Amino acid sequence: MGKSNLAVITARSGSKGLRDKNIKLLDGKPLMWYTVNSAKESDMFTHVMVSTDSERYAQIAKECGAEVPFLRSAENSTDNASSWDVVREVISKYRDLGITFETVCLLQPTSPLRLSKDISDAYQLFAKKKATTVIGVCETDHPPLWENTLSKSLSMDNFICTDKNARQQIDTYYRINGAIYIVQVEHLLNNNNIYYNSFAYIMPKERSIDIDSKFDFVIAEAIMKYHF
Repeated sequence: MGKSNLAVITARSGSKGLRDKNIKLLDGKPLMWYTVNSAKESDMFTHVMVSTDSERYAQIAKECGAEVPFLRSAENSTDNASSWDVVREVISKYRDLGITFETVCLLQPTSPLRLSKDISDAYQLFAKKKATTVIGVCETDHPPLWENTLSKSLSMDNFICTDKNARQQIDTYYRINGAIYIVQVEHLLNNNNIYYNSFAYIMPKERSIDIDSKFDFVIAEAIMKYHF
């Protein structure tokens, strides 16, 4: 069991893109169940909690095996509140209960395909690097050279880089996948920049799906069927 590590699973009820996505059934289980389960199976946390503004979500979270010792404040339940505002509030409320932590791991329920091994391996990287922060990433689908903005005319003049040498020497590009964020608690409480002394935990793309739409749900179900 990890010492003084907190898992915070953020599950607000007012999702805009897909209504009630955090409790929507994925292969017969509420979406948040997969994140709660992987957090508990990783055996890295003294507490696995769901931060929600909803009594209904809180009850479902408890049925999934998480603890919900308090509901999220109205201030941090708006569209303007960041995930880190929520996490700081959670840490503060646990301190009011006399419970402190060395690290906090933000686990978004919209990343249901992350494995418990991803979490424990990310913590191993955290310890090995003596990191302040470890963040989950995966390879991008396409390099930035294939992407650009479009004007209202839809003209594609100079859309793609035509430098042959540049195209032949394309490096591997990565994106933050939203699946894992591990941060030292004291750093988080005293700094806005979580990327100080941070390192990437690389995950495969098939475990990096971030559900925000009905289409994402279909993709996640397909991946679960063929890869898990």
